[in-house]
Amino acid sequence: MSGEEANIRIDKWLWFARMAKTRSLAARLCAAGLVSVGGAPVLKPHHLVRVGEQVTVAQGRVRRRLVVQGLGVRRGPAAEAQLLYHELEPPLPLERIDPAWQPLLDDEARA
Repeated sequence: MSGEEANIRIDKWLWFARMAKTRSLAARLCAAGLVSVGGAPVLKPHHLVRVGEQVTVAQGRVRRRLVVQGLGVRRGPAAEAQLLYHELEPPLPLERIDPAWQPLLDDEARA
């Protein structure tokens, strides 16, 4: 893989992996501080992610911890999306979130 193909924007990866219904929703999750890569919060959707990195994302009312297994080239069916990540643990319920971001998570839960 060349340097350009070795990473992908986090908003695009979240969309390809079906963690967010749209790229704009993935960008909003980042802006809300609900996404982290390698334990560090990601506040910008243009943050680059690579294979092997750990991603934590709030999805609906749960937190998911994932390891990036692939970068993807399109938003395909769910079976294809599941090949892009490995879940480190079962999704954990979110107990404390900022109430201002609750509508955003409610939108994601309906996705």
